[in-house]
Amino acid sequence: MANLGFLGLGIMGYPMARNLARAGHNVAVWSNTSAKARKLASEEKSITAMSTPKEVASSSECVFLCVGDTKMAEVVILGKDGLIEGAKAGSVIVDASTVSPSSSVRVGEQLAAKGVDFLGAPCTGSRPGAEGGTLTFMIGGDKQVFERVRPYLEAMGKQLYFCGGPGMGLHAKLSQNLILSNILQAFNEGLVLATKAGVDPQLMLEILDNSAAKSGLIAFKAPYVFRRDFSTNFSVKWMHKDIGLMLDSAAEQNVPLPLTSLTRQLFQAAISQGHGDEDICSTIKVLEGITGVEVKKV
Repeated sequence: MANLGFLGLGIMGYPMARNLARAGHNVAVWSNTSAKARKLASEEKSITAMSTPKEVASSSECVFLCVGDTKMAEVVILGKDGLIEGAKAGSVIVDASTVSPSSSVRVGEQLAAKGVDFLGAPCTGSRPGAEGGTLTFMIGGDKQVFERVRPYLEAMGKQLYFCGGPGMGLHAKLSQNLILSNILQAFNEGLVLATKAGVDPQLMLEILDNSAAKSGLIAFKAPYVFRRDFSTNFSVKWMHKDIGLMLDSAAEQNVPLPLTSLTRQLFQAAISQGHGDEDICSTIKVLEGITGVEVKKV
């Protein structure tokens, strides 16, 4: 049993923290929405709600966080009453958020100056993976530190990839999301086109599943679209944020991403139309609105 911490209790963080507790650990939690922390603490005896990230760090040998964006991560780690103020030398902070690789490297350097180890460990698997403890983590940092915290990560995920030094896990995660978001946009265009022409969407999916265009993402998301279920597993606004990080990283490395730039504009269109908090598969509504068709089960 270890004394762990967890910051950020959203769609992903809430079940991730719960899985750590159910693996037998004591878990101190904090959320910007304090009611979430109190609720989780009422559900699990080994979870304690704290008032600040600093308090979480003071009582933990390893703290995980999963928050929305780069600024949030910087504030809860380095800001007033942040983790850096309470973390003890020799402790570990693991950021499972998808944030800027450059920022993550800088945060790690500031923590190292206080003797605190740091890993960037973004994850993928959306709500089902977080709830089932089957997430995939992409880790960047010191490999020995990774091996120290591996048992805790294994309570939340089934696939752990050590990608190299600081920031490398984030580069891998952003590359994965780049491909995912562009595949989703290709699905949107293809299914709207086929439906507009009169092809049964379910038949079109069967064809895709038995062709070189087969995609795990499409196979998973298409049924949600067909039954018009856009409840959130991974929101449009957070993928839009991730695409922005991809483009920033590409600019730093002088890599052109023309297709990804267009995909981000279509995600922006979905946000502008009020779909930002819906699942990423709701981006199909942009093309549906333009063309006057709805991709649904016949």
